[in-house]
Amino acid sequence: MAGSSLVTMQNITKAYPGVLANDAVHFDIGHGEIHALLGENGAGKSTLVKVLYGLLQPDSGSVTWQGQAVKLSSPSVARSLGIAMVFQHFSLFESLTVVENIAMGMAVPATDNLRKRIIEVSNRYGLPLEPNRDVFTLSVGERQRIEIIRCLLQNPKLLIMDEPTSVLTPQEVQDLFVTLKRLASEGVSILYISHKLDEIRELCDAATILRGGKNVATANPKEESAQSLAALMIGEDIQPAIRTNQVKLGEPLLALNQLTITSKSVQNMSLRDINLKVHAGEIVGIAGVAGNGQDELLSAIAGETRSSGEMIWLKGEFVSYWSVGSRRQAGLCAVPEERLGHAAVPSMSLSENAFLTGFHRQKLRTAGLVSAGRCKKAANAVIDEFDVQCHGPHSAASSLSGGNLQKFVVGREILQAPDVLVVSQPTWGVDAGAAAAIHKALQGLAKNGAAVLVISQDLDELIAITDRIGALCAGRLSKLYATTDVDAQQVGQLMGGTHSLEVVA
Repeated sequence: MAGSSLVTMQNITKAYPGVLANDAVHFDIGHGEIHALLGENGAGKSTLVKVLYGLLQPDSGSVTWQGQAVKLSSPSVARSLGIAMVFQHFSLFESLTVVENIAMGMAVPATDNLRKRIIEVSNRYGLPLEPNRDVFTLSVGERQRIEIIRCLLQNPKLLIMDEPTSVLTPQEVQDLFVTLKRLASEGVSILYISHKLDEIRELCDAATILRGGKNVATANPKEESAQSLAALMIGEDIQPAIRTNQVKLGEPLLALNQLTITSKSVQNMSLRDINLKVHAGEIVGIAGVAGNGQDELLSAIAGETRSSGEMIWLKGEFVSYWSVGSRRQAGLCAVPEERLGHAAVPSMSLSENAFLTGFHRQKLRTAGLVSAGRCKKAANAVIDEFDVQCHGPHSAASSLSGGNLQKFVVGREILQAPDVLVVSQPTWGVDAGAAAAIHKALQGLAKNGAAVLVISQDLDELIAITDRIGALCAGRLSKLYATTDVDAQQVGQLMGGTHSLEVVA
């Protein structure tokens, strides 16, 4: 049903101090069209979408909506026209019910009529929701349904979706695609932003590619390969990481023995009887839908949460009572999922953030005092090695795009040459070129004898780079399998709670 233009953005230009985010960008979406917006980190996608949703005002350019010039001065103006957006990070109150969250988002009372409409619309589009359920009891996929249903209740003409599948199982992704295709068949236009290029090829009718803030190409994704789309985004061919067969694994460098941690909060997941060994020279992957214990597992291994008993072993030593710093000095580095506030301090410079974790393993102090020169050198090494787009080591962490900050925090830990690296969501929000670079760096660590544990919701990533794979569900770890023996659908079953699979060797 894709047809004439629903919205046209012409010559959109938006500059920040020292950065031209959008440079005379032209963008057009047809009625009933599923249109992808592609580009590497820092290409200008987020800025363009914020202009379209009224969160930012362009320095110049115009927007035409259904043939009429409009000024998108705020999100409320955009919503009044029929523009709705599902953000990558949900804005839900976990202590409230589904209907209460939707009512707050729509600024209407949580009435019985609203409950009936939620049930009707959610069932119609195959996204069933129980209005009276507390949000903290829902899976991440169910929480995403709340955001989508809230948008659909407003009868949108354009639905913007930012990285919508980053926290979903393969089965949930297919369910979402069915819903989006039905919406498009009913005339709703969809702007789809994702770094998962195989999804773009399966779902989208057209794609606009940005590079350096400019239009560089348009394409029909169904006529492209994932590699050709990535080349359009980056400007050169990308060689993805390829799993190599390990000759012989070394000794276990990280071991968990019946690791059990009982959470005192209903919003955190307890870990139960987790057994795991990661050997020198291998990459082990742990899949799972967010909220099933991934953060708690990394926290326990890194030492942020202490365990009792002889549950955690590092290089043959019992370390359950060791501090984070002691574990780092002994060779264990970690990258948490949350970039700002956990992996990096927003207001601090990259040099200062390099010191925060690096001083345990790098000589960043002189006579007990912080060496600004050494910290700058360490930050510059990460910036150069991982192509972090910034204004140098004095840039505040908060000034970087999400993808570039991710490259910095992952690179910061890798360049400390740990014996054990635990990393959560290593390529979340980064472009195809950066993801390939990070994957190769992780493989390089393993090749040099490190033990690498990757916790990720991206099954394509795990299947591409790991030697063994399992899944966390409700705080329990499934059996681990050789990655060559399973496919994404089988790992999806493990993510859904299946503890073991029938695998033919």
